[in-house]
Formats: sequence, C-alpha cells, structure tokens
Amino acid sequence: MSLVSMPVPEQKDGSVPSHGPEACPVCGQGTPQEWLRAPDRFHGRQEEYTLLRCPDCSLVWLSQPPAPPEMQRHYTDAYDRLISASGRNAPHRWRERKKTLAQYKQSGALLDLGCSSGSFLQSLPSGPWELSGIEMSAESARNAEASSGAKVFVGEVLEASFAPESFDVITCFDVLEHLYEPRKVMARVAEWLKPGGVFYVLVPNIDSAEARVFGSYWHGLELPRHLFHYCPASLKLLAESAGLQEVSLETWRNPALETSLRYVGDDVFRAVGIQRTPVAYRREASLPWRAARKVVRMTVLRALLALSPLAGGGESIHAIFRKEGTGSGVHR
Repeated sequence: MSLVSMPVPEQKDGSVPSHGPEACPVCGQGTPQEWLRAPDRFHGRQEEYTLLRCPDCSLVWLSQPPAPPEMQRHYTDAYDRLISASGRNAPHRWRERKKTLAQYKQSGALLDLGCSSGSFLQSLPSGPWELSGIEMSAESARNAEASSGAKVFVGEVLEASFAPESFDVITCFDVLEHLYEPRKVMARVAEWLKPGGVFYVLVPNIDSAEARVFGSYWHGLELPRHLFHYCPASLKLLAESAGLQEVSLETWRNPALETSLRYVGDDVFRAVGIQRTPVAYRREASLPWRAARKVVRMTVLRALLALSPLAGGGESIHAIFRKEGTGSGVHR
C-alpha cells in the first residue's frame, strides 16, 4: 500500500476533530465554502464526504477526514492492485516523466516519495543516479529495492530522517494529494533538496475539464483517499510557502472518462433498483464486451476528448519547482 500520512488527533468515533470553521491548510483563509459532497464510488460505498474550497487560493480539501487508523480500510487490496498494475503496465508514462526530468537534471541523488513497488526508480539508469525512496508498505519497499537497487525508507514522509541538502531531485507522482499535512511535507522537501535541486510533482487537477463536467462523479476525486485537491494556483502557493520557486507548471491530459461515466451509470442503475458490481471488484470484461468498449473509445470517447479543452485544463498537473541557493545543482 502506498498511503503516506501523518497522524492527526483522533476522536472516539475515529474522525478528526473539528474546532470551529476550518481554515485553509495552505493560505490560512478562515471562511471556506462547501464545494460538493460525494461517496467513495470506487468501492460502491454510500457514506458521503464533504469537500471545502478556499475562496482565496482555490484549494479543495476533505473536511474532517478519517483518522489514519480508520483510513486503512479505504486502501483495500483491490485499490493496491490497481495502483501496482498502473505502474507496471505504463512504461510510456515513465518515458514521458524521464524526458521531462532530463530537461532539468540528468544525474545525481534522487528521492521518490511514495515509490510503491519502484516502477519509476527501476526505469532510471543506476549509473548516473543514486536512488532512494520512501514507501509505507514494507512489501512494496522490498520489491522496489530488489527491482531498482534503491535504498527505500519504510514509513511516512515526515518520519524519514535524511540530512538537509541530500538530494538533487525529489519526485512525487500522484502522492501529495494523499498526505495529511502538505505544508510540512513541502517544507521537508525544501530542506532535503540541495541548492539548485528540483521538486518534480504530479497531482490531479481539480479545475480540469473532466472535474468540471462530472462534478462528484469525477474519477480523480478518489474520496476519501485524496485528502487535498489542487489546482495550479494552490499548488504553486503551497510550494512557495516552503521557499520553492516555480520553473514549470502545466496541465496535461490524463483522461479517465470511462471510469467517470461508469460512476454515473452506477447511480442510474441504482435508481431503478439494479445494483452493479463496484469498479474496485469488477472482473475482467468478456471478449465481446471489450470489443464493444473499444468501439466506444474510438468514437464517443474520442469526440468527448476533442471537446474537453473547451471545459477546462488537463486532468493532471505537472510541476517543477526549484530550491534557490548558491549551488548550481546542475548535473550533466
């Protein structure tokens, strides 16, 4: 499991206590607005969660999230299998990320936050790179070390005790949205980076076209596992709060239309008394169904993707931030 979290005070019912209005965790604004309510659609559960949005920096966050011990039940084996498979089965993803990274660094000490089973670390050449990772799951950490040769710390990000200015690069792919204390994590990232070092981070974009069109049915919400939902402005502000400077901040298309449409369909069927198997537990589709799905992808979904830029930006934020300082941090 790739959950990376920090303990927070817990009430008897397992929830995080609320002390009046919740101030924005990034900018401190004290009057957030309720943004939407939605359940955990991935597992087909009906309990609703509330998301708040800051009117100043546009950060969206989960109000009164489950405490870490309770959160474990939301990271099921089905979820872990999905995450592990997405890493193993997407070599093109790592090619694009390595290509982006090479524009800024080509060698040095690299730390991957939430490295899972090490698919990204394994894709990097061990000669130019001195590889490290942080991973909550001891089993995944062992797999990462075996496959990549990296040294992997088992535990939470804020429990790791790396020396200041240890790394030329820190990467964080689809992990930051899971963390309970992003400001503290960002401060630790800045502390661990060498002068001139870069932080390469990816998070879902809450202002993306799909998020705006699908609302509570958007696949990227991943409630309650995603505790924070960033847009480019809120992510930039978070990085700047730790003294990091923007180098590149872009949104990329990363569509999950099929899953979002599936969530809509689940509710439609439920309304007429038909209970479908949740996405987390559905089996591999039959050959005829896979063929029909391919036709839909090539026609309807392709048309929807062509129109999506009219509704908003890409579904994934790709950002590079740099730690300023006297060192150049350049490795060629």
